[in-house]
Amino acid sequence: MLTKKGAATRQRIIDAAAAEIRERGVGTTTLDDIGRRSGTGKSQLFHYFPDGKEQLLLAVAQREADRVLDDQQPHLGRLTSWAAWRRWREAVVERYRRQGVHCPLGVLITEIGRHSQAAQAVTAQLLGQWQRQVQAGIEHMQEVGQVSRHLDAERTAGALIAAIQGGVTILMSTGSAEHLESALDLCLDYLRTARPA
Repeated sequence: MLTKKGAATRQRIIDAAAAEIRERGVGTTTLDDIGRRSGTGKSQLFHYFPDGKEQLLLAVAQREADRVLDDQQPHLGRLTSWAAWRRWREAVVERYRRQGVHCPLGVLITEIGRHSQAAQAVTAQLLGQWQRQVQAGIEHMQEVGQVSRHLDAERTAGALIAAIQGGVTILMSTGSAEHLESALDLCLDYLRTARPA
């Protein structure tokens, strides 16, 4: 169990690692870079992350995964009207526009996720939580008669999350949020047209 000071130091290291990755990419970020930015020495880094860089990267991935959902609140938890869905859509687009081409979570998923079961678990947990909240919004809209009850809420929520992630990947490659916006808009248009007859 970490002391309050220890927890703050550990968090400072994670924040510094996330900032370095955002600016330089995971491949060129070293423990020395992170130590310099966080004001910690190698012994402190290994005290909090005894397994080294990969363990630290996973901590960054978890931090970024938590932020993905936090940045969408309160909108994600209140998808109870078309206006609420629109506000959520704007929050998602704004988050990724602000982030730009450097996405610590995206980089970690693509660079270490293929080789690390722990990174895959972080990703699966994030996507599962995200999908369940979107699904809850779809189910609410079905209950109030705004979306057809014949629509498979779970599959539709999964497709919506996949569309967002595809748009984010293109944004990371091109710097443009156009595909992300198009994907989100098409999914929301699909929901709107899936109304009861």
